[in-house]
Amino acid sequence: MIAPRVQAPATQSADPIQASPLALQPELLQAFLRLYGTLWSHGELDQATKEIARIRNARTIDCPICKAIRFSGARREGLSEDMIDRVRDGWEHSDLTARQKAVLHYVDLFLASPAEIGEDLRRELLVHFTPAQLVELAAAVALFMGFSKIAVALGGLPDSIPVHEQPTPTCPATS
Repeated sequence: MIAPRVQAPATQSADPIQASPLALQPELLQAFLRLYGTLWSHGELDQATKEIARIRNARTIDCPICKAIRFSGARREGLSEDMIDRVRDGWEHSDLTARQKAVLHYVDLFLASPAEIGEDLRRELLVHFTPAQLVELAAAVALFMGFSKIAVALGGLPDSIPVHEQPTPTCPATS
């Protein structure tokens, strides 16, 4: 038996997160948006790296919303659609940088088998990132994975959403 889909409340919001079933829990949604905004607008890890990790997660989890969104901060940092296109399976053989490949390797293991993240990969990551940046990367991937899985599990997502740019999330005002 297939579980029924959870329908988002009727809303005029163009923001797919605000128009998602998470809006049925407004306090939870606001807490998520504060955390997500903090992740994107504060921290030490550049937005292009976070965006590469987010896109890899989106494609692995197969979240249509996550696959379609491009954050403007990463675009300003030079992350092009051509680069994003290389974040598909087979990225190992692409011309992405060693830094970008280390991130993708980390994301793939984090999502599929985190116990397999070994000392060799950790050493490789430390060539490109500070320990604080690695903590931020781990938190980012966990957040991307968790909330994309929520979106997919609740259902009701369109099969396809056109790729579009959105402002980079910031911390919403607290009430």
